[in-house]
Amino acid sequence: SDTAEYGDYTRGPRVIDDLVKDEMRQILAEIQDGTFAREWILENQAGRPSFNAMKRKEAEHPIEIVGKKLRDMMPWLKGK
Repeated sequence: SDTAEYGDYTRGPRVIDDLVKDEMRQILAEIQDGTFAREWILENQAGRPSFNAMKRKEAEHPIEIVGKKLRDMMPWLKGK
């Protein structure tokens, strides 16, 4: 939407600052050098304990609870 685009132009630079850009570069380096892949492979070999714990925690986040309630009020979303 134009509103989201305006927010991106006017507020985005306050969110995506040099610290965020540096962290994104570090994450890209971890992907490129295989660190991320090795970590994910080990996590899967161990039965995904950290992944499953984080997934459970996120499912209990208030935004997810509200989202479920809202989706339940939208019958046109059923079956999607």
